[in-house]
Amino acid sequence: MRWNLDALYTGFDDPAYQKDHAALSQSIKEWTKWGAALTPASPPEPTLVQYLEYEEKIANFASQLLNFCYLTLSVDVNHSLAQKQVDQLQTLLTELTLPNVQIKRWMKAQWPEKLPVFSAEKLTAHRFHLQEVYESAQYMLEDAQEVLLSKLTLTGSNAWTQLHGNLTANLMVDFEDPNKEAVPLSVARNLAYDPDPSVRKAGYLAELKSYKKIDQSAAASLNSIKGEVLSVSSMRGFQKPLDETLFDSRMDHKTLETMIEVMESYLPVFRQYLNRKAELLGHTEGLPFYDLFAPMGESSKSFTFEEAQHYITKNFNSFSENLSSFANRAFQENWIDAEPRAGKSGGAFCASIHPIAESRIMSNFTGTFSDVITLAHELGHGFHSHVLMDESILNADYPMPLAETASIFSETIVMQSALKEAEPKEKIMLLESSLQDATQVIMDILSRFYFEDAVFAKRPSGPLSVPELDEIMLDAQNRTYGSALSKEKHPSMWICKSHYYEAGMNYYNFPYAFGLLFAKGLYSKSRGEGPAFVDRYVSLLKLTGRASVYDVPASIGIDLHSKAFWEGSLNILKQDVEEFLQLTE
Repeated sequence: MRWNLDALYTGFDDPAYQKDHAALSQSIKEWTKWGAALTPASPPEPTLVQYLEYEEKIANFASQLLNFCYLTLSVDVNHSLAQKQVDQLQTLLTELTLPNVQIKRWMKAQWPEKLPVFSAEKLTAHRFHLQEVYESAQYMLEDAQEVLLSKLTLTGSNAWTQLHGNLTANLMVDFEDPNKEAVPLSVARNLAYDPDPSVRKAGYLAELKSYKKIDQSAAASLNSIKGEVLSVSSMRGFQKPLDETLFDSRMDHKTLETMIEVMESYLPVFRQYLNRKAELLGHTEGLPFYDLFAPMGESSKSFTFEEAQHYITKNFNSFSENLSSFANRAFQENWIDAEPRAGKSGGAFCASIHPIAESRIMSNFTGTFSDVITLAHELGHGFHSHVLMDESILNADYPMPLAETASIFSETIVMQSALKEAEPKEKIMLLESSLQDATQVIMDILSRFYFEDAVFAKRPSGPLSVPELDEIMLDAQNRTYGSALSKEKHPSMWICKSHYYEAGMNYYNFPYAFGLLFAKGLYSKSRGEGPAFVDRYVSLLKLTGRASVYDVPASIGIDLHSKAFWEGSLNILKQDVEEFLQLTE
């Protein structure tokens, strides 16, 4: 249940690590010298070809080196050498700022109206990437400001992000029961899935109490990061951070507004599900937060890691043999670190490592069905990266909303296959588990969007206190869950969600909703088209690195500006709610 990183490096003393580190440094020096020599007379096509070659080379070195550092840190946040290497690499990469600014200014000066059409094959292949570089030039600061900002970020938002990560990874949760040993936060949060209601509640109460140890530091981190984002975003010419996020996400406002409007109209459907769950668990005034993830149904099967592997690969095979083979390889070649332990980060993620054409997956596996679905989700991310490995690294970078497409599609495959095979006694458990996840992605994600939007709106007036942040979170939860959630909510949810603490990943909440609804729509298409859809699906994933969020679905006839598409996806979830209500009458 632990991954092997030897395909990257065997350690920080590996000669290959030292060689690649030196090669990255040398490449940056060469690119910096090249950028300084740019003039209006520099020939356009040869110049851009050289630019792409430098960018590819540096991106490959940086990806391999940084992934090794971050993967090492993710399972051991106290690894001081890994952190030192991250700091060194981040400092080194700030030297890219000046040549990046210089090439953007050169492009803007060459073509003040629009980027022309090129004849060179490499330029044609990277047309979309070059267009993005060209368009981003309008938001550049002065050269000296860009360089200074890239350096200050290391001791600004990056340092606050690191502090928050260390706080949550090292937080030990103490229980009221003196006979129970303290556990890491990730372990305590997993108690929410325990079949024993007393364990769930004890874990919830202990978790909330534990945040008192770090809430002031977490608030300082959040205020500092969001304050920096507001300042920099405004300086670049964006009206608000959401505008910058949408620009970076290749997503237009109308798509987001249409999706959220339809999500809000379906909130009563999910409240019906939560009210029924509350009723079944014996609650009369809404569902307490600690019972949101309570397992339901007569089956509460647990899985060993090996059983999870078999279950996932078998069900993936019902859609695509290639998807199943990919997942099997990830298990067999030790790409997955699944064991919860002290010092390991909470949650789960998949890291794509393009230079070695592999991925690595981190999770905190305890054997629940939800953990199996999480593995399927992350393996979906890995498959997305897998189909992009024959693209250049510059054409393999997809935006946040599309990042959740393959992951949620993959977990849907597993869930739907499980539902088909389930005995009547198991079906309630499986259906309810699926609705748990969907409710999180629709209701909780929407509350997180409301929370972050409110923080950005209030932060210009000054730092927000812990009570203020708690209040904003409770208000956001009230707006989405309504009376379906009891008075026992989770005011400290802002502390444990790492996405709030990434200055370069603002609003990393709505992409999950996009991913769920887009994937549900794709899954519905797959059922209608059968095996022929597999190739269309892979082609769509290949397009995600070189097209806008609107144009990728449009390639298979989906209009994201239409409410009908989003309603169609939400109606699939509505049918699941209706079936759950019928089964539990």
